[in-house]
Amino acid sequence: MIVSDVMTRNVISVAPDATIEDAVKLMLARGISGLFVVDTAGDLVGIVTEGDLLRRDEIGTERHRPWWLRLLASPARQASDFFHSHGRHVRDVMTDEVLTVPDDSPLEAVVATMEKNRIKRVPVTKGGRVIGVCSRSDLLRALVGHSRILPPAATDDRTLRSVILDALEAQSWAPMTTLNVTVAKGVADVWGTITNEAERHAIRVVVENTPGVTGVHDHLVYIEPYTGTVIEAPDETP
Repeated sequence: MIVSDVMTRNVISVAPDATIEDAVKLMLARGISGLFVVDTAGDLVGIVTEGDLLRRDEIGTERHRPWWLRLLASPARQASDFFHSHGRHVRDVMTDEVLTVPDDSPLEAVVATMEKNRIKRVPVTKGGRVIGVCSRSDLLRALVGHSRILPPAATDDRTLRSVILDALEAQSWAPMTTLNVTVAKGVADVWGTITNEAERHAIRVVVENTPGVTGVHDHLVYIEPYTGTVIEAPDETP
């Protein structure tokens, strides 16, 4: 999937000369935590979020540096703190460096951008203009929709076993030399030796995600390398 498949097309924006009060009222009315700032030409010039409005003189939260730290802070830094906490317009508090993604970006690239920059939303552009926005909520909605699209389930236990084994063999971490799976009436029994507990959980997920599986019995054995203790998971049937 690409970002244009999941993005929200209705982009809520504000003008750079709008007042802080106007921006706050708009965010509260729409139930959002940020606004894109667009000029009269329709160009994206910034973004204003809740975080940009935390340090405000109206509510007594402006930044107060200790006297010794003020000596170290440059005049430019102190001036920036002042107009961010006392400015009355969006242009005074907005972040003017905004990350964007093209409308044909794969979702993997969008998620990587969000994670790397610790942001919750990213504007989507086409031809240099913003045509939408992709937020974490949009990705969650895509996940819900994707979960409804499942491949057809195997019609018999033999086929189901083959599908499970093929899925496990596709994973580079799976210890296939010791793994075996049997299936009876849709319930899979998993046998073998694992080298760590993470493998146990990952194997279970592969089996559970196979369409047609109605339950999983875990018979995997983990031998603790230092003591030689054999650890087996309790038998489970979801």
